Amino acid sequence: MSKQLTRELALRYNRQMLLPQIDLEGQESLLNSHVLIAGLGGLGCSAAQFIVASGIGKVTLVDHDMVELSNLQRQVLHTEADIGLAKVTSAQKRLIALNSDCHINAIHTDINQQNIAELLKDIQLILDCTDNLSTRNLLNQHCVEHEIPLVSGAAVQFEGQVTSIIPGNSNPCYQCMSQFFGEPALSCIEAGVVSPLVGVIGTMQALETVKILSKAGTPIMGRLMLFDALRGEWQQFSVKRNPSCPVCKNR
Repeated sequence: MSKQLTRELALRYNRQMLLPQIDLEGQESLLNSHVLIAGLGGLGCSAAQFIVASGIGKVTLVDHDMVELSNLQRQVLHTEADIGLAKVTSAQKRLIALNSDCHINAIHTDINQQNIAELLKDIQLILDCTDNLSTRNLLNQHCVEHEIPLVSGAAVQFEGQVTSIIPGNSNPCYQCMSQFFGEPALSCIEAGVVSPLVGVIGTMQALETVKILSKAGTPIMGRLMLFDALRGEWQQFSVKRNPSCPVCKNR
């Protein structure tokens, strides 16, 4: 049964519903959406706050890590008191306090070939906030096969990127794009990352999610947005579908 906006919920989301691109219909679409956030590190923590605050009705959090002291510099849902807890447990606690009307599942596991079908069942959109190319490509493959929108973000040092993958038509998939940059030479653990950068990219992922689910505006599809934090500059590159892509060439 679909959820409908009550008077209280309409008051809560009033500022968003005033936007003609969203309005009542778009807000109810958000309320009836189920989003999965893969990874509760810097990107996931930043994106999750606005995903939950915007009125998306159901959110599933997936991560296999525990909270460590070194995470607190950028993973803003976790606190000193959460050190040693599963990241999904820590994040779930904060997000419920932010919006108790949002149904939040916390799953403490990694994403692999054996569990991805079950994890992604009944999901309307996936935010890829993970930090390795193999998991990203696995999520992309599943999204292409099942025609699920995918919003991908990445951040390291002073550089970030974001794109939206909308399967179908002539749109490129993530693997069409990742062939140009491959596996990063260094991870955040090795190369470092400036704290607010993950906020910029994670918030962009949340914005893309709201746009796609409410059908407001144009998603960043077929394009890769790159952010240079040192220069304060955005660049975008158009990416065409790779006719030889092993994931989407027959879709």
